[in-house]
Amino acid sequence: MKRMDGFPNQTKRQQLRQSFNGSFVISCLLTALALVWVAVSLLLISNDMYKWTAAAIAASLFVTAVIVYIKRSESLSFQNYHTAIVETLLRSDAVPLAVLDKKGMFMEMNEASSRTLGYHRSELLGEPIDRIVDPGSRPLLNETFESALQGETKQININITHGSGFPLELQVVCSPMMQEDEVVGTVIISQDLSDRKRNVERIRYMAYYDDMTGLPNRTLFQMKLTETLARAKEEERVVGICYLDLDRFKLVNASFGREFGDILLMQVAERLNRDFSDNDFAARMEGDEFALLYCNVQSEKHLLELSRQLLKAIEEPYELSGFPLHITASIGLVTNKDENDDSYSMIKKADMALVKVKESGKNDCMLYSDNWSNSSLERLTLQHEMYRAIQRCEFVLHYQPQYDLGSGTMVGVEALVRWNHPQRGMIPPGSFIPLAEESGMIVQIGDWVLEEACRQNKAWQEAGLPSIPVSVNLSIRQFVQNDLASKVSDVLTRTGLDPKYLDLEITESMTMDVSHVSRCLLDLTELGVNISVDDFGTGYSSFHYLKNFPIDRLKIDRSFVRDIQQDPNDAEIVAAIIAMAHNLNIQVIAEGVETEGQMEFLRKHKCDEMQGFFWSPPVSSDNIEQMLTPGYA
Repeated sequence: MKRMDGFPNQTKRQQLRQSFNGSFVISCLLTALALVWVAVSLLLISNDMYKWTAAAIAASLFVTAVIVYIKRSESLSFQNYHTAIVETLLRSDAVPLAVLDKKGMFMEMNEASSRTLGYHRSELLGEPIDRIVDPGSRPLLNETFESALQGETKQININITHGSGFPLELQVVCSPMMQEDEVVGTVIISQDLSDRKRNVERIRYMAYYDDMTGLPNRTLFQMKLTETLARAKEEERVVGICYLDLDRFKLVNASFGREFGDILLMQVAERLNRDFSDNDFAARMEGDEFALLYCNVQSEKHLLELSRQLLKAIEEPYELSGFPLHITASIGLVTNKDENDDSYSMIKKADMALVKVKESGKNDCMLYSDNWSNSSLERLTLQHEMYRAIQRCEFVLHYQPQYDLGSGTMVGVEALVRWNHPQRGMIPPGSFIPLAEESGMIVQIGDWVLEEACRQNKAWQEAGLPSIPVSVNLSIRQFVQNDLASKVSDVLTRTGLDPKYLDLEITESMTMDVSHVSRCLLDLTELGVNISVDDFGTGYSSFHYLKNFPIDRLKIDRSFVRDIQQDPNDAEIVAAIIAMAHNLNIQVIAEGVETEGQMEFLRKHKCDEMQGFFWSPPVSSDNIEQMLTPGYA
């Protein structure tokens, strides 16, 4: 440990050991008295009983002397540590500590305090503390100092002038320093609040600003937009957003490297801020995307003029590593003309307008229009949101009961995925499953559905409810995977579900690749799971796969069931499917049953099972648990 200049020498511990006090004298007198008592009892007392009594008294005196001496030694031993404790505190590099006399003069200070204040120890010893305290903080410090002299400890915040000249805010604890029950000075322990505030400010900056360009980030932009929209609604002002993306920015990174790409982004950020008014706001959203908020535009036409000025500013030539460079940008625009728009929907619309510009050839700006055919834009937006939904676990399962047509009892459930979107609410599968299949995300969604359905079914069984199979639809992308059987096996192992309580549903179109289907279905049936063909009659119907593939059940498509009472052809098709399946020892279930007449037709032709809104729509897992409970009506 580095020693401070002029630090006082340690007091000799031997001096403490040589000092006599009252307890030591008392212990010596008691010992002498015990010895005298023993001598007198031996010489003058002849009775044995009295001798033993005198000896006991002498022993008591001797023990008392020993106890007094030990107590004195313990006190002396602890006193020996006082000097070490004081030296440790004064040498401490962790806690800034200073000692003041009753006049407020520095008597001593440690290295941590010297470093915090910015003065050398020798510069402050003997000097008043007021010398370094800001005039505005002196009254509070003097009041606290007086309280400490009265024996009270207080904590305050004061401002001082650092030795190098800059202001510093300290949190100070001022405590009385006692000696023989008398206050002889004060001890001050301080903490630099400026460092803490700088750290808090740095954290705040990192939370709301882009570290590279210095612009606000998406979070702060959204907050600013929300605040601006609220004020604009009260003041009936037009607010505009420009959502900007640099064209072919990846080519810059590929040609010059990411470091030069970052330099280009910083130059773009500078140009975006160049002609801004105080109320306008620019932010870096992500990558090479920027957003600009105009808090008071005259009209949509005015916003278009402003965006075209931005395009011209960005088109001005840049220079990267001595190489002249021209870039262009695309801008999507939107105003707050729809009173129901919040910050989220406005940014989304501006982003959609940006996508439209990109599709139209880039290097342009375009206003969002409610008249657009939003199919492609919606699909693109939905695909992006679906990717985030997988990460955020926004999907949930509903279950539609399946009933035995003879007894009317529930004999199974079909797991149906729903998307619980944070803004749109519950989204049905028809709105996102086709897009998920097209993008390939259906594999991740399907894997989750399979495991969640098995886990839930096992939970019902462990709760003592009747054991029934759960049906899970397989997408064609899942079915063509070479490791499907091993995936299913792993899920069954993790969830603990018996394979016989899992029913996998495939569609007819999956059966066209005969060799793959045969191998895959055999692997699955070896696990012990059941196989059903969903939507039978709408695809590639073939007696060959019904005869040769290990299929346990056919599911008649709802399009045939819907019109069996009105269309004789549909009625004949349904009756033929049931008869054919039974001749091949395959069970039949009809889906989409919505009327009693449809149910009676199916029962008359000996269809095995049914599902549909007539008995129950898809419901939550809690509802299924109630329906499986004995006595449920």
